[in-house]
Amino acid sequence: MTAILRLESRKRVRGSVLLVVVFGVLSALYFSMFPGIQEEMDVFEEAFPDYMFDIFGIEELHTIEGFIAAEIHSFFWSLLLAIYFAYVGAGLIASDVQDRTMDLTLSNPVSRESVVLQKVAALWVPLVALNVGVPIIVYVGALGIGESFDPIALAMVHLLSIPYLLVCAGIGLVLSVVVDHVRRARATALTLVFVLWLVDGVSRVDPDYEWIGAFTPSRYYEETDILVHQEYAFADAALLLVVFLLLFAVAVVVFVRRDI
Repeated sequence: MTAILRLESRKRVRGSVLLVVVFGVLSALYFSMFPGIQEEMDVFEEAFPDYMFDIFGIEELHTIEGFIAAEIHSFFWSLLLAIYFAYVGAGLIASDVQDRTMDLTLSNPVSRESVVLQKVAALWVPLVALNVGVPIIVYVGALGIGESFDPIALAMVHLLSIPYLLVCAGIGLVLSVVVDHVRRARATALTLVFVLWLVDGVSRVDPDYEWIGAFTPSRYYEETDILVHQEYAFADAALLLVVFLLLFAVAVVVFVRRDI
């Protein structure tokens, strides 16, 4: 009953380890830079227009929390990792349909609902690997340069990112059951996630258009508020989980009714 889950989980191990290594290297790079530029951070902040800080949600760069939130979480986590999950989600069904392995899968005594559920459940591998491995690396790296994080805030910035990343994967999943070709599904998914992230950032610049950002998933994951201000928006995380479940339900309904 869990053969698909086990197979898909194994397929995610290599990519997850690679991502943890990449974030580890990035963290080491930024931690090595921080002591040297901390005292000159005011000059650095003045060199950029205010709207850049609004778009990326950057605050208090002179603190280790603000610096890491800006350099790692505001871009690499909220955008690039979100794109990765959208990319993976878009290939969950479409790749098997395109190479005809889905026919073989469905010839076994397994329901279509179970196929989608097990494939999505396999995302636990990158979610756990990244949200356990990266905070440990960041915490140890901060200690290595004589700084420290609030361990609760550091844990929460990763825990509360899970619903956001699931929504991005859900967007890809819906496209995976709608679009026939996996390349098209993946390209559409990552483009859509990028556009949504960009709309959220740009809408912050002008108060008259800030309401538009309410329709973007990244608006409900504020990494700087979590790390710098220890503000934990549990209601926003719950809303993202609801959105993910709706996307999952849509994908299941479409896949069940689809002629393959």
